[in-house]
Amino acid sequence: MSISDRVLNGEELDQQELIALLDPERPLLPLLHEAYQVRSASFGNRVQVHILNNARNARCPEDCGYCSQSAISDAPLQPYEWKSNDEILREAREAHRAGAYRYCVVASGRGPTNKHIERLAEAVREVKKEVPVEVCVSVGLVDEAGARLLKDAGVDRLNHNLNTSESHYEKICSTHDYQDRLQTLAAAQSVGLQMCSGLIVGMGEQDADIAEVATELRRLKVPSIPVNFLIPIDGNPVLSDGSLSPQRALRVLAMMRLANPRSEIRVAGGREGHLGAVEALALYPANSLFVEGYLTTKGRGFASTYRMIRDAGFVVERADGAIADWDEFGLDDEYQVEGSREILKPEVLVQIS
Repeated sequence: MSISDRVLNGEELDQQELIALLDPERPLLPLLHEAYQVRSASFGNRVQVHILNNARNARCPEDCGYCSQSAISDAPLQPYEWKSNDEILREAREAHRAGAYRYCVVASGRGPTNKHIERLAEAVREVKKEVPVEVCVSVGLVDEAGARLLKDAGVDRLNHNLNTSESHYEKICSTHDYQDRLQTLAAAQSVGLQMCSGLIVGMGEQDADIAEVATELRRLKVPSIPVNFLIPIDGNPVLSDGSLSPQRALRVLAMMRLANPRSEIRVAGGREGHLGAVEALALYPANSLFVEGYLTTKGRGFASTYRMIRDAGFVVERADGAIADWDEFGLDDEYQVEGSREILKPEVLVQIS
């Protein structure tokens, strides 16, 4: 019986089987096919688009080595305090017009104060009243009381990534630990908020660490799993372990899909740089992605992302379940070369004086 058939029949792959999926000697395309069978069973050919709003930048006291907003990063960031509710609402409207299924509001810091939670809750209420998108927030460590305020305001999901395995965690952060992150997820779960939690690959972890995170997310029944590939930002202590290649990135996505068959698997930070020419293949295991960049780094824009989704045979799903029309995004079938309508090389053109 194939791996996909086993998974679709309800069998859970154990840690050793998941580690084996990451073996570089294992043929990649058959693995992607297995992952696609599982993805298709729950999500068909739909892709959910997420758009991030970096609502508070830098000034974080934590020492997460991978993050340009951390206290120990020398990345040249311009700090700013919380955006106004009007700004958050305006950007939510823009995200919806651009095709977003989910609008993700993120704020730097160890965790929000009660005042910040109340302010964010007010902003979310305004968004949910006016904009038909799902809302996810990521604001650091949150207790049950804070999670309840967010839930009552209309937040759909709370994001807090595990990032790596428990044993590897101390190598990337010392100002909080793995259990702190689990407690934040438990707070969300206790008040009925959906959990969003994933990992970052490329920080010196072993295959066993990645498989451990996959099984922990399965144990927690996390419905939304972002898979990030470390973006090497100058000034950060953790830059790159040299492990990432397009093939490895695809294997990690496929493994995460086969470990968590009914979860939303999101190809998240670093997809553009690490997947390169095979980026579209990420949609075979993953059913969601970010558009227009991440917290502090650039990413692929709307037009090229939607063209990639369309050309790979997938469709964009809106928050109400409807399929977006490509005409909404200004896509057409006119022949183009790297986004340009001019296809002749400049050196062969007749020069008109």
